[in-house]
Amino acid sequence: MDKGLLRARERLSSARSLVVLTGAGVSAESGVPTFRGPEGLWRNFRPEELATPQAFRRDPKLVWEWYDWRRRIIAPLKPNPGHLAISELEKRVPEFLLVTQNVDGLHRLAGNAKLVELHGNIWLARCVAEGTVAENRELATIPPKCGCGALLRPHIVWFGESLDEDDLKTAVEAARNCEVMIVAGTSSVVQPAASLAGLAKESGAFVVEVNTDETPITGFVDASIRGRSGEILPMLVGGAR
Repeated sequence: MDKGLLRARERLSSARSLVVLTGAGVSAESGVPTFRGPEGLWRNFRPEELATPQAFRRDPKLVWEWYDWRRRIIAPLKPNPGHLAISELEKRVPEFLLVTQNVDGLHRLAGNAKLVELHGNIWLARCVAEGTVAENRELATIPPKCGCGALLRPHIVWFGESLDEDDLKTAVEAARNCEVMIVAGTSSVVQPAASLAGLAKESGAFVVEVNTDETPITGFVDASIRGRSGEILPMLVGGAR
């Protein structure tokens, strides 16, 4: 067994606080497209042209049609062994937080309840007038409207928008106070999520990276394990109490 994997299992066996940070690589193993490059094109639009407040103000119907297309792709997909392993870790470690950059909702479907969805959730909609957020899986009309009559928008952090302050604060505090952090399936490039591993390391946490490739954090983590999260994370769970 990989030495890094053994060390990570050993630290997890005694950990009372754990933060797991996940990125697109975890969802990709369930078949969720990255929506980048050629596969991200829809009607010749790039995501950067549609996932903006300006695009929504200009043509909310077009933006919602794009999200409806994305939702239809994601709807039949199921959590993979990596998702299920993270859900199991939540049950085993007393102080647990999952911080995800993914918007597909698969972590919730896997059973995670202690989570921060930094970039939002594609199955939630927010009233542009009242700011209320609710699940919205069926679109009766496009664009959908709130009961108050105002438009609903996808509860997603768009290009040019800031992350929710409370969500970011929760993630940062957890990173600073955890004993172990697992970073899985993320390129560790997108800020501010990419800085969470550094915060945890500076605060004395044992930081584990699970990725198929090297990333900017590979050089300073305590254990960097090469492989798919759906294969590695279930092995890590075996070390947790």
